[in-house]
Amino acid sequence: MIHSADVREWRNHDVIDPRGRKIGALEAVYVDTATDAPAMATVRTGLPTRHRLVFVPLDEATLGPGYVKVAHSRAQVKKAPSIGTDDVLPVEREHEIFEHYDRPYQADADHGRRLARG
Repeated sequence: MIHSADVREWRNHDVIDPRGRKIGALEAVYVDTATDAPAMATVRTGLPTRHRLVFVPLDEATLGPGYVKVAHSRAQVKKAPSIGTDDVLPVEREHEIFEHYDRPYQADADHGRRLARG
């Protein structure tokens, strides 16, 4: 599991799947607004002129020298909901990310959001 203190150190490092295949580069970490724990990461993928950010859960992620290994396959992550590199995740689309990874979703009652960029 990635701890909040580790997040800044791993930005721009490779994100790999369980088989060691590169997915992209870690762009940002989103925390769960209810717990303040890192919950999702955005991974920069695509061609150099057409990057996009895809979301991947961090609950089973492990850190290695220069990489973050996530528990989901490269194919599944690349099909995940995405945003442009300069975009912000609209609250109305948060549920899509959780559904893609078969996870329960409930918006935070206080903030209206479940994910906040850390």
